[in-house]
Amino acid sequence: MEEYEQLKFVIGKIREIRKLKSVSQLELAARSSMSQSFLASVESGKKQPSVLTLLRIANALEESPRNFFPDNDAKPKEEIKEIIINLVRSL
Repeated sequence: MEEYEQLKFVIGKIREIRKLKSVSQLELAARSSMSQSFLASVESGKKQPSVLTLLRIANALEESPRNFFPDNDAKPKEEIKEIIINLVRSL
C-alpha cells in the first residue's frame, strides 16, 4: 500500500470509528481539545494528522491508535514501524 493510500485509510478509519460510536465532529473536537473545523479538515483529507493528533483522537474515541492503521496484526512489526515512520516523514 502506497503512502497516500495509507493516509486515506487512516483518515477513513477515523471517520468510520467516530460514526460507529455515534460521535459528532463537534463532540470529538471537545473530547480531544481540537477545533471542529480542524477535525473536518482531517476527515476531508485537507490536513494530515500528526501522531499527536492521532493519539488525541484515539483517546477521545477510547480506541487504540493501532485501529487506525491497515492490517496491523497481519504485518511484521518492522513493516508496521516502517509504515509509521513513512507517515510521520510525510507530515
